[in-house]
Amino acid sequence: MYKKLSLAIMLSMISFVGASAQEVKTADYQVVPLPKEITLTQKGSFLLDNATAIVSPAGDELLQRDAQFLSDYVSDITAISLSKTTAKAKKAITLKVNKKILNKEGYILTVTPKAVTIEGGSPAGVFYGIQTLRKALPVDTTLTAVTLPSVIVKDEPRFGYRGMMLDCARHFFPVKFVKEYIDLIALHNMNVFHWHITDDQGWRIEIKKYPELTRIGSVRTNTVIGHNAKVFDGTPYGGFYTQEEARDIVKYAADRYITVIPEIDMPGHMIAALTAIPSMGCTGGPYEVCRVWGVMDDVLCLGNEKTYQFCEDVLSELMDIFPSKYIHLGGDETPRTRWAQCPKCKALMQREGLTVDKLQGYFTNRIEKFVNSKGRSIIGWDEILDGDINQSATIMSWRGVEPGKKAVERGHDVIMSPTSYCYFDYYQTASNKDNWNEPFLIGGNLPIEKTYSLEPVPSDITPEAAKHIIGVQANLWTEYIPVPSLAEYQVLPRMGALSEVQWTSGKKDFDAWKARQYRLLDLYDHYHWSYATLLWKDREPAANVTIK
Repeated sequence: MYKKLSLAIMLSMISFVGASAQEVKTADYQVVPLPKEITLTQKGSFLLDNATAIVSPAGDELLQRDAQFLSDYVSDITAISLSKTTAKAKKAITLKVNKKILNKEGYILTVTPKAVTIEGGSPAGVFYGIQTLRKALPVDTTLTAVTLPSVIVKDEPRFGYRGMMLDCARHFFPVKFVKEYIDLIALHNMNVFHWHITDDQGWRIEIKKYPELTRIGSVRTNTVIGHNAKVFDGTPYGGFYTQEEARDIVKYAADRYITVIPEIDMPGHMIAALTAIPSMGCTGGPYEVCRVWGVMDDVLCLGNEKTYQFCEDVLSELMDIFPSKYIHLGGDETPRTRWAQCPKCKALMQREGLTVDKLQGYFTNRIEKFVNSKGRSIIGWDEILDGDINQSATIMSWRGVEPGKKAVERGHDVIMSPTSYCYFDYYQTASNKDNWNEPFLIGGNLPIEKTYSLEPVPSDITPEAAKHIIGVQANLWTEYIPVPSLAEYQVLPRMGALSEVQWTSGKKDFDAWKARQYRLLDLYDHYHWSYATLLWKDREPAANVTIK
C-alpha cells in the first residue's frame, strides 16, 4: 500500500513539473499598427491550442486562403497546428464576411472563452484581422497553447492607398527577395507594392516586342564606387525579370491583397532604353547604360513619333502583365537640355505652340490618353504638375508636401511621399555625426521619429481638398543598396512607424508605438530580417552574428 501511494505521488509530481515546464503565454492586442478600438471585455479567455480549428465557408476560395495564411502564421511562430474546416467545430476561429462593415478593409475581431470570430468587410478585411491576431501572439516555437483574453477589436484603415516602393533598376533583387518584400508589406497592413523596374542604370522587365531592352539595356559594364568617384568596380552588372516571373510576383502579392503598380519612368531616366534603341534619343547616340548615379541630360526625343509608338508598345505589354488600376509613368527629373537643341523637338514645339517647359506636359497627356483608353489611370511624380495634365492623373508628392497641396487644389488625387519623411534610402540617424558605424548610403538623415511624425493631410486645406489625399508611400531607392540584407535594414523598423501613419486614425504617441514595436521586432528576429536597433539597444546583434 505504501509503495502504491508513493508511486502515485511521484507520477503526480512528474505531471505537475511537465505542465509547469510548458508555460502558457498570453496574447497582447497592443500591436502595430494600433487598431482603432480595443475593448477588453473581462469575460475570461480562449485557449488557442491544437484542438482549435479554423472555420471558413464552403466554396469561398478567398476566405479559405485566408484560413491557410492564419494556420501558417500560427505554426510559424508557435508549436500550435490549427486544422482547417468548412464544417462547424466545437472550438474554432471562424472567418466570415460581414456586409455591415462598410469599409472593405475593416474588420472586427471578437474573442470569447468559447470562440474567436474574425469578420471583415471583405476577405481583405478578414486578412487584416488575421494580421492583428498574428501580431498579438507571443513568438515562441515551443508554445503549444496561448491564452487569448476576451476582446472586441474594431478596426479600419485611415487611407485606402498604403504603399512601399522598391527600386530594382539601380540594383537588381531576385524574385525570392521581392516576395519577401511583399511579405513585409502584408505584415505592416500595407496594400500597394510600387515596383520601379527601369532607369538609366538598367532595364529590368522583359518586353517581347523589344528583346534588346533586356539583352542590351539590362547590363552595365561596371558600377561606380562611392558617390560618383572616378573609380569603378570593374564588374559587369545585370539582371531582369521575365514576364512569367513578373506574373508570378503579381499573383503572390494579390493573394495577400496587395496591388503591384509598375513604374516605367519616362521621358527621363531612359538611358538604358536609349542604349538598346539609340534612335529614340535626340542625338542618336551612341549611349551607354549608366555606370554612375544622378540625373542625365539624355532623355526620350519627344519630337520623334517612334518614341510614342515605343511607349505605347511597352505599356501595352506591361498592362497585360499588371492588372493594377494605376500605371506609374515616373516623369521626374527630366532635363530640357536636349529638347532645346533637337530639330525634331523644336519642330514639334513650333507646330503645337509649346515652350520647351511645356513639352513634357504634351508627352504626358498623349501617353495618359493611351493608358486611359485601356481602362487604366496614371500616377506620376509631382513634376508632371508642371505641364497641363488632366485631373485624372494621380500625383505622388515627393518634393515635400507643398506639391501635394497644389495638386489637391487642382482636383488631383495625391499620394504623399515627401523625401523628408518617406525616403528610406536615407540614414536612420538624426545627424551626420552619428553615421560613422552605419552602412554607406546616399546621404540624408531620416530618424524613425521623423517618419512617425508625418501628418499627410495639411491643416490649411479644405475638407473637400483633403478627400483627394488618398494615401501615403515610402520609397527605397537602391543606388547604394546592393543586397537584400541592407534593403531590409533600411526599411525596418521604419515600416512600423510608417504603418501607423497610413493606417491608424487619431492622435499618435511615439513612445507608446516604440514599446509596441517590440512585438514586430520579435517577428523580425524570428524571420532573420536585418533591422536598425538605434532605439532598441537591447536588440543589438552580437558581434559574431552571421549576416545573410
